[in-house]
Parts: sequence; C-alpha cells; structure tokens
Amino acid sequence: MAEITLEMRRHSAAHLMARAILNLFEEVQIDIGPKTDEGFYYDVDLPHRITPEDFPRIEAEIARLIALDEPFVRKVVSRDECAKMLAGQHYKLERLADIPEGEDISTYTVGDYVEMCRGPHVEHSGQIGVVHLTRVAGSYYRGDEHNKMLQRVYGIVAKDAAELKEILDRAEEAKRRDHRRLGVELDLFHLDPEDPGQIFWHPKGWSIYVTLQDYMREKLVKDGYCEVNTPAIMPRSLWERSGHWDHYKQNMFITESEKRVFAVKPMNCPGALEIFKSRTRSYKDLPLRLAEFGHCARNEPSGTLHGIMRVRGFVQDDAHILCTEDQIEAEVAKFCRLLVDVYSDFGFEKNLIVKLSTMPEDHVGDEATWQHAEAALAAACTASGMKYEIQPGEGAFYGPKLEFTLIDALGRPWQCGTIQLDYQLPSAERLNAEYIGPDGKKHHPVMLHRAVLGSLERFIGILIEHYAGAFPLWLAPEQVRVLPVATKANSYAEKVRDALEAAGFRVGADLSGEKLGAKIREASVQKVPYQVVVGPRDEAAGTISVRSRTEGDLGAMSIDDFLARLKAAPRN
Repeated sequence: MAEITLEMRRHSAAHLMARAILNLFEEVQIDIGPKTDEGFYYDVDLPHRITPEDFPRIEAEIARLIALDEPFVRKVVSRDECAKMLAGQHYKLERLADIPEGEDISTYTVGDYVEMCRGPHVEHSGQIGVVHLTRVAGSYYRGDEHNKMLQRVYGIVAKDAAELKEILDRAEEAKRRDHRRLGVELDLFHLDPEDPGQIFWHPKGWSIYVTLQDYMREKLVKDGYCEVNTPAIMPRSLWERSGHWDHYKQNMFITESEKRVFAVKPMNCPGALEIFKSRTRSYKDLPLRLAEFGHCARNEPSGTLHGIMRVRGFVQDDAHILCTEDQIEAEVAKFCRLLVDVYSDFGFEKNLIVKLSTMPEDHVGDEATWQHAEAALAAACTASGMKYEIQPGEGAFYGPKLEFTLIDALGRPWQCGTIQLDYQLPSAERLNAEYIGPDGKKHHPVMLHRAVLGSLERFIGILIEHYAGAFPLWLAPEQVRVLPVATKANSYAEKVRDALEAAGFRVGADLSGEKLGAKIREASVQKVPYQVVVGPRDEAAGTISVRSRTEGDLGAMSIDDFLARLKAAPRN
C-alpha cells in the first residue's frame, strides 16, 4: 500500500466537502478544490450564502461520508465520457474545454461523486481523518474580477480529535500573532483601503524598517557588495529588451510621458545591468556585486493582497552579481554562508529548507542552456554543504533558482531567500552586457540575482508574527522606557533617558500623571524590552530599578551597569 501523505488527505477532503455541499444544498455549481499549505478549499456557486453557522452541518455530512470508507477510484476517460460525467456542472465543463485535444483526462470517483482530477488521493475515504471547516470567503471565478464571485470554503484535516485540537490551538495562536492586528496595536503601520497594497509606516514601524535595512547594509559591505540605486521608472524599450514586457507586463504599472511609454519597475535587475554596461569592464572587475534596496511596484490583484505580507509597493534587499562561469560555485557558496549568518541572527538557522526550481513552460533561452544552468546551480548548492529538493517548472522565466524557506516559531514555512542563475539577461539577445576577458575578447558575464530577506515589508510581517510583536532588543522600536514613580521624579527620569539615548539606545519616558502600575502595564502591552523605574531614592543613590520583559525584576543598578547589559544583549 502506498504511503498516505497529508497532501493526499487534504486533497481527498476537498472532494468530500464538495460532495457534502452538493448533498445538502440546492442548485450547487462547483469549480475547483485544491490542497493548500494549511489545508484545502473548494470554490462553489449556489444561491444559499454559506456562513460559519452552516459549518457544523457540512462537517457532519463530511464525517458521514468518511465513515462510509468508500474507495477513490481513478479512471482515464475520453473527452466525451468526461463531459457526460460532469453534465450540468458548467464550471467543470469550461475547465474541461481548457484541456488540450489528445491529452489524457483523469477522473476520480468516490461513491456517487465524480471529479476531473490528476490526484493523487487516499485509497479510501476512511483514511482522511477528521475534517474541520475554518472560514468562507469570496473568490472570483478564474481569479478574474470581471467574472462571477464564488464562495471559497476553507477547511483543515487532522488524523484524530487530539491532533485537531493541536491544530486549532496553533491557529488561535496565529490569530494572536497576526501582524495586521499587532501592527495597529503597537502603532507600527496602517493600511488604507483607498490605496490598496501600500503601507503607511508610523514612527515605531519605520524604526524597525530602518534598523533592519541598516543591519543588512552592514552585512553587505562586509561581504564585498557595492550599493547602487536605479530609477523607479524606466522606458518600455528597456523592459522589451530584458524580456519583462512580454513575460510580466500584466503585473507592471504603465505610464506615459511625451508620447513615450514607461513602466514603474517591478524588479531591479535591468537597472543593475545598465550600471554594469556604463563603462568598459574587465575580467579583473569580476565578480562585481551590486546591491540595491530598490523600491518596486507590482500590480497584484486586490484579492491577493495580505497585510504587509503581499503588497503592491515594496523594497527588496536585492543584489546582482556579475561573474564568470568559473566563479558561479564560489559566489553561490558565499551567498549561502551570508544567508545562514543573517537567519541565525533572527533564530531561523535551524530547519532551513532549500529547493532548486527548474525551467518553467514560459521561459526564454534554449533548453540546453537551461540544463547547463540548472546543473551549475545544483553543483554550487552541493558544494556549499546544503541539501536541496527539486521543484519542477518553478524557475523564473530567465533562469533556474535556489529558494530558501525558513520555519517560524509556530512551525510555519516562509520562503524568503533566493538566488537565481541567469545566462539570458546579460546575453547579446537581451541587454548585451560584456567584459573583456584575459584573451582580449568580449564575453558575456553570468548574472546571479539574489536576496536574503526578500521584501523587507514581508520579512517584517514574518518577524512580527514570529516574535508575537515582542522584538529582540536590537530591533525593538523602543528599547527602554523610563517610568518615574511620581511626577516629582520626572526630572531624574529625563536625565536617565538622556544618558541612555546618548549611548545610542532608543528610549522613551512616561512623564504622565498616571500611577506607576498603569505605566508598567502600558509599557508591557507595548512589549518594551526594558522598563526603568526611578524615584527620589534612586536619584539620591544614583541608581535605577530595572525590569526585564523576559526576566522580570532585576533590581537596582547603576546606569553604567545597565548600559553594559544592553550592549551585551545577543541578537536573538
């Protein structure tokens, strides 16, 4: 018997949920129901508006169907046979029409329910486990806002009731850590529905942003990068030569000036190559590592936007390495070391997942060049001491890539880092970047596109949820808050604040007339790492009373001793 995977159970549960909805409601049209990273969903169309109040009834019907323990039977059928099986389901018939002539059509039947599907599935429904519905949302048919809005019902699968409780507990914890909620509570940023996908950073949030950017800038300088900056708007002609106009135009913001068409850059790579081409380059200049915190804009559909995790305007810790073929392995290995070093400062060095994404259907360049590029990247990854798994067809249109996924405090995966090997953009057919080799002839460099954090906005969202808003000292927007016991101690509190600020720390002082207990509670709610309580006795003794967010009351100490503690604090 084949191994029953979680993905198979999720996919099979989606089929049973669609079957349950068909059994319970009238005039139901069903579309698609894939598995997801968290569970599964199904898009349905019916007159009844499904709400959470309907979930218990649907779950009970799914449980009944699971208990029947019926087999999932796969059958390859002709187009006409499939059309008869799906009679009356017009969304399914439209999907059937998309399948090219001559291609096999795979179906799965469980009980009286048949589905056009590639699988795989569990062998019989009793292997699915326990199904729990989580939410319902709107979703345009085929993701097109001009089409009808369907109802997308989400669910999760567990092996048994005990595992379901664990999953639901984690989900509740995820809600508590939701960066959208904490972003407002901690006054970090806000999102305006009138300007979707754009972030308004407040002082505290911008402090985190700048601290993170400065941290990465310091790492890049030490690793041999030169920082550059390229225009936010560049002409259509450049995007046509790079290939982005044909392969990415639908995600670009387009503008015109003086009868010329321009695009707001969705990525930084063409600009980096223009800098490379601005002067004659020698092989002695390579590798040339050009880093850019470039602001990009992508016209993402509004339905896909999610807090600061997926936006339309963002900045990447981007860099492009121009090198020779002989330098690929060393440069990829060097990048991998940098990535692990950075991730370890956030506590992400363990359980790192690496995937090698290969040639997609929509690509530029011949297959032989792609195979050569994939082999070179795989060899470099292995040489850097990292194991990888293949991700077929998921490369960028111009080259294969390594993707690095970190695991957060809740065990959730986040794909952040990437390095992409590109023979296409520097080629004569594209942007024609050249250098003079040791033979005195012109050669095209290889281009490595790489990012450690990815989008700074998304990475901050990940950090908010990973730390539950309680940032480590070095990242916290307010590292210390000074709390006078009464207004008569305000003057000493200001002196303490000034001394700590002079030492380079971000310090606030609550000089309000509130009682000390209220001040302590407010500082705790704002997740300030250290609270410094001062009163007349502290002033007379020249000391401060320190409370740590993680260690509790640390007692009285001198300002110098406290500064020594702050300076010795680890990154994570």
